[in-house]
Amino acid sequence: MSTTKIIIGLVIIAAAGFIGYAVYASQQPGELDAFARCLKDNGAIFYGAFWCPHCQTQKKMFGKSEKLLAYVECSTPDGRGQNQTCQNKNIEGYPTWEFADGSRLTGEIALGTLAEKTVCSLDSKL
Repeated sequence: MSTTKIIIGLVIIAAAGFIGYAVYASQQPGELDAFARCLKDNGAIFYGAFWCPHCQTQKKMFGKSEKLLAYVECSTPDGRGQNQTCQNKNIEGYPTWEFADGSRLTGEIALGTLAEKTVCSLDSKL
């Protein structure tokens, strides 16, 4: 067997291992899944825009668990306007969190503050 074939074989094995691990890792729960679910279940809604850097920072605070939030995209696809849903809710800045009691917080909100505004605990892991 030639050296080239051995190298190609090793590269294929390494690539398959990397792809396998990536698939496995993507299917694992996020560290804050229970917290994100609790926020959603308790009426906390996150209004944002795809082009908003503060919204991106807020989402990063949740890591993989971000997908479990009650998130409403307010921007029109071209990024030049606000959709009707957010206009009807009078969303004036991003990110905006609205809670079950009707209160709102605007800006990047610390996870601890979100926990305080709801009955959700940051200590609860899956």
